[in-house]
Amino acid sequence: MIKAVISDMDGVMLDTEKLYVRFWCEAARFYGYPMQKEHALGIRSMARPFAIEKLQGWFGRNFDYDAVRNKRKELMNAYVAEHGVEAKRGAKELLVWLKANGYRTALATATPVERASSYMSQVGLLPYFDKIISARMVAHGKPEPDVYLYAAAQLGVSPEECVALEDSQNGVRSAAAAGCKTVLVPDLDNPEEELRPLLYAVAKDLTQVAEMIADK
Repeated sequence: MIKAVISDMDGVMLDTEKLYVRFWCEAARFYGYPMQKEHALGIRSMARPFAIEKLQGWFGRNFDYDAVRNKRKELMNAYVAEHGVEAKRGAKELLVWLKANGYRTALATATPVERASSYMSQVGLLPYFDKIISARMVAHGKPEPDVYLYAAAQLGVSPEECVALEDSQNGVRSAAAAGCKTVLVPDLDNPEEELRPLLYAVAKDLTQVAEMIADK
């Protein structure tokens, strides 16, 4: 029985994944690394140690992760300060439906709680979440299962009673390893084929999720 929904933030609730891709690439190129979209997509939701390993594998052991990340944050923060962030289509409608039907809700994100709360508040979605869970609260970030295990515990339910909403390979692997019923909501790419054994379902966007949960 499904009792709760745990969602990733960037690329699922917020249309911000495109900004991370853009500014990771711009920041890396500022330091002379030829990062492309596929590289930035490859580290989506990935915890720092895993991201460093992957980026150094692509660009060499001298890839300065902290310098590039700090530049990415500088560029993205300036953009968000001027333009704000946008909710994904169907996000508010889904969250209203979940609350009306008694489901517990949590956000499970790599973003620090303060920034995640600020972003969600900007688009009016913060009040619909019972818990905001950051990977900084646990020992290991995505693709390890820690953040989903912790989110379920904070909601007072088992992972098996949770639907997890994710858009990335790393996020899907994290949620599935925790035992959640993992729904892929594709954003900038569609990794469905390689992840199919881990998926409970695939939704074209958030407008389908309420119907899928009700049907189960």
